[in-house]
Amino acid sequence: MKIKDILGQGKPTLSFEVFPPKTEDKYESVEKAALEIAKLSPAFMSVTYGAGGGTSRYTVDIAAALQEQCHVTPLAHLTCVSSTKDKVHHVLSELQEKRIENVLALRGDIPADGTIAKDYRYASELIYEIKQSGDFCIGAACYPEGHVESVNKTADIQHLKEKVEAGCDFVTTQMFFDNNILYNYLYRIREKGITVPVVAGIMPVTNVAQIKRICSMSGTYLPSRFKAIVDRFGENPAAMKQAGIAYATEQIIDLIANGVNGIHVYSMNKPEVAARIKESLSEII
Repeated sequence: MKIKDILGQGKPTLSFEVFPPKTEDKYESVEKAALEIAKLSPAFMSVTYGAGGGTSRYTVDIAAALQEQCHVTPLAHLTCVSSTKDKVHHVLSELQEKRIENVLALRGDIPADGTIAKDYRYASELIYEIKQSGDFCIGAACYPEGHVESVNKTADIQHLKEKVEAGCDFVTTQMFFDNNILYNYLYRIREKGITVPVVAGIMPVTNVAQIKRICSMSGTYLPSRFKAIVDRFGENPAAMKQAGIAYATEQIIDLIANGVNGIHVYSMNKPEVAARIKESLSEII
């Protein structure tokens, strides 16, 4: 099923994200975790592409397993910054062969060595290419706090508009920890005529290492209430995990109460985290 049709039903949806292994010897354990999360019957599940596209084969394999074994709609990530057009079309052909019809089109992170392919500069170019290549439902990323490489938020919203004009059907946000940031962002993009569905990306922070990584990579704003949780429970792993899941759940409840129906949880291959969030929302979603 196409994700734009799932989101178009007008009711709250809960989806989860998993990432493929970096090496083949870890594949079995990652697939097992993904299939465990799939048992929660999410609206769909996204499977990331991996740095530099090195795990593209695992992305397709896990997405296919979710669809074939669990009957869960998969969303396969595809990045272009390190890919040639030949590579992109090879992956698209694999997805078509597996009857996977949803793709999240991303530019991807610049590799540490700075080596990039020359065929694509922006995600909008990849979106256009996918649109011309088959009957795919195409998602893209958006950044309520602005992309770290954008000169300002206005320019970032213009880039989002270019993605939509290229053929994007829905967008998923980068993680955020203050819902007011999203509400303000939704007002601004709607004012610019961007009307595609927006899925809110929520990260349950379950350990201090995650917080340090988040801040170093994206500069995400951490509200004082969240900082207080980290200060109080950061040195107690079990307490931090419980508090992080509770904070994410409260975010989700507030979002749904305010009309944001699409919720995507960055579940980090952790079935127990996904299960506790799903259970806490059993009467809501």
